[in-house]
Amino acid sequence: MDLSVPVDDEVTLRVRHRPGAGGRPFLLVHGLGSNARMWDEVADRLADAGHPVYAVDMRGHGDSDAPEDGYDNATAVADLAALCRAAGLTGVLLAGHSWGGNVAIRLAAEHAELVTGLALVDGGWVDLTETASWETWAAHVSRRRPDATGTTPEAMRDFLRALHPTWSPTAIEANLADLRVGPDGLLAPRLPTARFLSLARSLYEDPPARWYPRVRVPVMLLNAIPAASPSWARWVRHWAATAEAAIPRTDSRWYPDTDHNLHAEHPQRLASDLLDLARTVGPLLPARS
Repeated sequence: MDLSVPVDDEVTLRVRHRPGAGGRPFLLVHGLGSNARMWDEVADRLADAGHPVYAVDMRGHGDSDAPEDGYDNATAVADLAALCRAAGLTGVLLAGHSWGGNVAIRLAAEHAELVTGLALVDGGWVDLTETASWETWAAHVSRRRPDATGTTPEAMRDFLRALHPTWSPTAIEANLADLRVGPDGLLAPRLPTARFLSLARSLYEDPPARWYPRVRVPVMLLNAIPAASPSWARWVRHWAATAEAAIPRTDSRWYPDTDHNLHAEHPQRLASDLLDLARTVGPLLPARS
């Protein structure tokens, strides 16, 4: 079921909720420019294992409200904290993908009372300041962001199927939901370029290592190692080692020769790893009478 959760006077976030059977709740956070549906196949497995699941469309993404401002990491963290409080969520198992991982680790550091375990899914440990200047990185992400403006939904489906031949139809439709269909039947991004770059700059200027000393919960790093980019693979191993050295309870899981979107390419394995994190944390304790 979908929930609409107000997080301030102007913004309501849409949440894809699956009830569980008494397990600890999972809160799932998507990446930059993405949407909550990308978690669907993982969320189904977590809910089948007894965990309530809340997958959120962040501000400006998916079906959530898109105000003029608030496109930075600090506001994203505040939105998630407000969501948890409005939905009565504490002691959550928090998983963030890519940019969502950076938001998740900051939430765990600044709002420790809300988080009991943290999964960083190919993100949350990346320090882009070590690789390039902001100007170089901004140009890179702008080139890498697909421009589907003016494309038909069916043409985009065909493109995604060719780009990701191992993805299920569910994952293809979820990725397509990053875009909206205009009155002319053609696609446009839900997150405009200026807001995308505002979030990308906040990601660049807020390296996660500054939050490591304040993280006290068990942390699982889920790291994609792309075969096609040995230089990026070296950076991934470097950043993972930095996080492992700084965070006391860290467990790294490696996904060699795989796509950045682990939740779309390997939903069963990713769900299994997240359930391992849940077992590490332990069950919810009954409320005291």
